[in-house]
Amino acid sequence: MALEVAGANRPDMRLVEPTLESIPVERPKPTKRKPQHLCADKGYDFPSIRELVATWGYTAHIPIKKAKGAERVEREKIPGYRAQRWVVERTHSWMNRFRRLLIRWEKKVPNYKAFLHFACAWITYQVAGVLG
Repeated sequence: MALEVAGANRPDMRLVEPTLESIPVERPKPTKRKPQHLCADKGYDFPSIRELVATWGYTAHIPIKKAKGAERVEREKIPGYRAQRWVVERTHSWMNRFRRLLIRWEKKVPNYKAFLHFACAWITYQVAGVLG
């Protein structure tokens, strides 16, 4: 899981590249049989973001801002397309259980990132059933 910390007034689209660069584990090369997907919301619907995601080898699943029903049209274009943004919302909900993360008390970014990584690791272990 990749994380990037920034102020609340920073647009999400500016954090895509730093987030992709912060992936700690080397990911496997995408193939035609096993493509790698990146789901995002309408806030990431910019040509530069789509190009960046394609450069990194991901298949972008970003709804188009302009038209109603655009998600249906995009679903027809990409085989196997299915919006799964609920995964992100669910994970945010799980991270809200860590009271230390709700209000940022740490002044240094590396300290706050460490707590975020700890929360992500704890959630991963719980979902995997490793800790029982």
